[in-house]
Amino acid sequence: MRSKKRSRYWSWILKLLPNSKAVPREYQAAKALITGIDKGGIPLNPVKVNAIARDLGLEVSVKDPVEKTIQRIRNAVERV
Repeated sequence: MRSKKRSRYWSWILKLLPNSKAVPREYQAAKALITGIDKGGIPLNPVKVNAIARDLGLEVSVKDPVEKTIQRIRNAVERV
């Protein structure tokens, strides 16, 4: 009976702690973009690519080619 109390107690404590495995939405979107490109997709909207890069905290110039921005996104995703 004592072990049941302990397990309930620990499960309650673990629910209070943040989930360390959770990945922020920004990185999920970047990972999805990179996965789509790796599967042979072509990003049709450079504005969305730039928005994903900015959400990751990258500075993006409008003059930069999309390929350069994608490479920077890829590097940021690999760091996580």
